[in-house]
Amino acid sequence: MGIVNKIMEIMMRSKMNVIEQSIKNPIGTQERVLFDNIKKAKSTIYGKEFGFDEINRIHQFQQQVPAVHYEDFEPYIELARKGEKDVAWHGKIKWFAKSSGTTNAKSKFIPISDESLEDCHYAAGKTMFALYLNAYPETDIFMHKNLRIGGSSELYQKYDTRFGDLSAILIDNLPFYAEMKNIPNREISLMPDWATKMQAIINATKNEDVGSLTGVPSWMMVVLQKLLAETDKNYLDELWPNLEVFFHGGISFKPYEENYNSITQKKINYFELYNASEGFFGIQDQLNNKDLLLLLDNGIFYEFIPMEEFGSADQHYLTIGEVEIGENYAMVITTNGGLWRYIIGDTVRFTSTNPHRIVVSGRTKHYINAFGEELMIENAEEALKRACDKTNAIVSEYSAGPIFMKDKEKGAHEWVIEFDKEPTDFDAFIDALDKSLQEVNSDYEAKRYNNMTLNRPVVHKARKRLFIEWMASRGKLGGQNKVPRLANTREYIEPLITLNNQG
Repeated sequence: MGIVNKIMEIMMRSKMNVIEQSIKNPIGTQERVLFDNIKKAKSTIYGKEFGFDEINRIHQFQQQVPAVHYEDFEPYIELARKGEKDVAWHGKIKWFAKSSGTTNAKSKFIPISDESLEDCHYAAGKTMFALYLNAYPETDIFMHKNLRIGGSSELYQKYDTRFGDLSAILIDNLPFYAEMKNIPNREISLMPDWATKMQAIINATKNEDVGSLTGVPSWMMVVLQKLLAETDKNYLDELWPNLEVFFHGGISFKPYEENYNSITQKKINYFELYNASEGFFGIQDQLNNKDLLLLLDNGIFYEFIPMEEFGSADQHYLTIGEVEIGENYAMVITTNGGLWRYIIGDTVRFTSTNPHRIVVSGRTKHYINAFGEELMIENAEEALKRACDKTNAIVSEYSAGPIFMKDKEKGAHEWVIEFDKEPTDFDAFIDALDKSLQEVNSDYEAKRYNNMTLNRPVVHKARKRLFIEWMASRGKLGGQNKVPRLANTREYIEPLITLNNQG
């Protein structure tokens, strides 16, 4: 296995011991995390406002400290961004991760404390390798380079604090020994212009020995396809014979899996991550099961709101010991970056409670429920996969929204779909998508019964690169920027249709 792998194995086995302790005692681990965070913030403006020094029970914490959305918490973030110390976390926050988010189309600025940098994001990186080594003991990825695709945001100086894309912040602060195993170098990784950076990445990596990939599936695919075209290769393993794993996060991998399979001859392991600007929450811990191990000892205290109660006056906030398998929950986090009972906007579903494993089922704002159908991203992507399987198609990008009822016209769902490989029969694809949506979502099925409320979906075949052009027009190329998949309005679908027709 080599001396490098042996050293890394010893380090990762030690990390596995810590992980296993949190799995054995999830409730105690979470309680310790919460009160460690409270202790560090009790003398802050936020801590004094909500009586942190009086809190000694989780229930008391839930009663005294409000659950908040970004808009509620923004005044404290702005105060910290202007250089104020001890606002919602002890000391001065030097870094803020800029995220487009889904908050009224505004940018969000998420505080990144020293603790969240070291004990959440970087610690999770070590956990990722420990879990991968544990699941795949024969790995030799530590002998080869890791290709990372980070954000294209600049790091801006303001008020003696800095803000930028989270991946740029992480790369800018990486210790030298970690930087040595990553390509491209820091200078290329932090380039602000996506097109320039993509070419620089290709030039810097095409002759390297790459064993692993890390990044968002959509932007990684754009780079890899251009790389193969420029090197006149058909498959990645012709270029990098030691490539064995892609660590991916940010968006669902399901729509992209066939794309990746089509550019590799040998089997590549796909290892899913659940990370965001607000924290690193989960990592796949089994080679052949995509469920994510929830990280309970990562500086984050979790609460969960049952989705059937979300937004109601009497919604409940459940802790890790109260969740149930199969239920959809909106996730609420308290972090070592100074976010307190923050409703992040993601929905998760537990597949196991021993250990606690989850799948990300969608967003509290990214779904279609214009007619009571409650279509989540998880439903949409499973239905797309089934439709692709039936018509020999590969989807690269998609977005969908409602067609609202007008006069005597019934409603429908309208889709814009860009294909890497077009279906053998486009009309059959639409029928398969419609049927699959009914199979995976009983509410949608009820609304489609005899066209009672919903008509058959309207699907537009997108021209090539439509979604890249659209994202570019919105200033959202590269990094952690994501294509909005589902919306309960027509704010995304109409501009896409217009741009597609102009082509």
